[in-house]
Amino acid sequence: MSDTAALLQQALAALQPEHLSIEDDSAAHSGHAGARSGGGHYTLTIVSARFEGLNRVARHRLIYDTLGPLMQQHVHALAIRALAPAEL
Repeated sequence: MSDTAALLQQALAALQPEHLSIEDDSAAHSGHAGARSGGGHYTLTIVSARFEGLNRVARHRLIYDTLGPLMQQHVHALAIRALAPAEL
């Protein structure tokens, strides 16, 4: 796991995930403007009871708020799949 993925995992622990998967897709985007500036590309799958009753936009907003400065400093692109446990 990359250092950034580990930081993402630590921050997302605040959402008490039942499942958390972070894939570093940065190598597939080498040469991309975001890669040159140091921000990585990641795919996140997270299952948390905190998402119950929230629509997709609210779930993404909660994730972005939880990640805070990591989104500005370490992440250029984040693909998100956020589910409540009942949606599995």
